[in-house]
Amino acid sequence: MRNAIVSLSLHVLALSFSVQGRPATFLQDFRITWSDYHIRQIDGGRAIQLVLDQSSGCGFASKNQYLFGRVSMKIKLIPGDSAGTVTAFYMNSDTDTIRDELDFEFLGNRTGQPYTVQTNIYAHGKGDREQRVNLWFDPAAEFHTYTILWNHRHVVFSVDDVPIRVYKNNEAKGIPYPKFQPMGVYSTLWEADDWATRGGLEKIDWSKAPFYAYYKDFDIEGCPRPGPETCASNPNNWWEGVAYQQLNPVEARRYRWVRMNHMIYDYCTDKSRYPVTPPECLAGI
Repeated sequence: MRNAIVSLSLHVLALSFSVQGRPATFLQDFRITWSDYHIRQIDGGRAIQLVLDQSSGCGFASKNQYLFGRVSMKIKLIPGDSAGTVTAFYMNSDTDTIRDELDFEFLGNRTGQPYTVQTNIYAHGKGDREQRVNLWFDPAAEFHTYTILWNHRHVVFSVDDVPIRVYKNNEAKGIPYPKFQPMGVYSTLWEADDWATRGGLEKIDWSKAPFYAYYKDFDIEGCPRPGPETCASNPNNWWEGVAYQQLNPVEARRYRWVRMNHMIYDYCTDKSRYPVTPPECLAGI
């Protein structure tokens, strides 16, 4: 293993994990946070199914927290009419008002409309940094990979290795950056029809329930807490390497393509909320 890294993989062929060379099961290293009867192993344990119906949504979380690294999972979202639902994949420090958080939230849609992914970043308790992108494919037709890379230099949100958001470390300019608090990894499926689809105009059609989202190939590579104190500051961790300090030319081109063609909301340009452009918006990539 690289530099005392913990690496967990939910393999395609079995619901099994590898933690520093030892085999482990899902429930050994993850916990169901609510409605365990709405989380199912399917296809002989090759994947996980989350269920939302009128009685409840559901969620699960890592038992450990991590400080820096990369987290990814493959998700197949709710097909058809999913308006009012939210499927979330995020990291959270679980520290209330001073929390750090890195969010992917997939906002359901009416049939035939594009799926929207909302990202948000909380640093030292300050959030309200929403950006929304319409996905350029049908995320309910097959699995796609969603990744959060988090190092001392920046946070990068990616979809199938295409960067859709970059948040740089600009502490030198007085802009908060999440780097002191370890975060757990969470995923939830829940009802949010007061805001999720067209600002709450589109409500859940419960006649279409139950709603299903599917997960596999869950992977964490980072510094676990509790764990070696020197891990997070080790410059030899692969995610701190030169190749991960900024987007390469291909990644930068893809990033600009997404922003030009698929971004539908950016808090940075919302003058009704921010008459003065937030300073982090001027940092570029």
